[in-house]
Amino acid sequence: MATIAQRAAAEGLGSAFLLATVVGSGIMAAKLAGGNGAIALLCNTLPTGAILVVLILTFGPISGAHFNPVVSTALVFRRELPVSVAAIYIVAQVLGGILGVLAAHAMFELPIWQVSMTIRTGPGQWFAEAVATFGLLLTIFGVSARSPGAIPYAVGLYITAAYWFTASTSFANPAVTIARALSDTFAGIAPAGVIAFIAAQLAGAAVAVPLARWLWR
Repeated sequence: MATIAQRAAAEGLGSAFLLATVVGSGIMAAKLAGGNGAIALLCNTLPTGAILVVLILTFGPISGAHFNPVVSTALVFRRELPVSVAAIYIVAQVLGGILGVLAAHAMFELPIWQVSMTIRTGPGQWFAEAVATFGLLLTIFGVSARSPGAIPYAVGLYITAAYWFTASTSFANPAVTIARALSDTFAGIAPAGVIAFIAAQLAGAAVAVPLARWLWR
């Protein structure tokens, strides 16, 4: 079994690569899409879904490949993860996500430290975040109940789809939300919108956890 240090490193590295992909592909998309927002979003979506499959396959055997404080917290409530371990995971996820954003900036020769100016707010986007997180957790718990080996592909496909059917483009992850506030690029979110997004994500999770327990006993 992996040590807690190895597990924390896996969560941090996975989160870093996830955010480097989200932000880096967004920067590349904005450069190449010629102002076409749909093409830019598609170019941001596909790498994100793809990297999630890769990262879960890579780090899943070490830490479970959560890369998401909501997932770690949900597993605490399901009594599948100790609170102390979840706390370490969450710190690693947030710090890893921030490092991934900084790495993306460095790769594209942008200012390393930034603050997003992109306003993402309003009841529609908040509800979208609750729905996105609710669906993500149902995907994880539902697939794990019957076909755990398919989780990497299910999660990657779900996020790929949720980019398009949610008004918020499906952050569904507090660590991702915090990290994206530090990037004034295509994928950014202004810091003023972070708390509401995270609250909506937690609300979606609060509904998903008991429902998943009832559906998949």
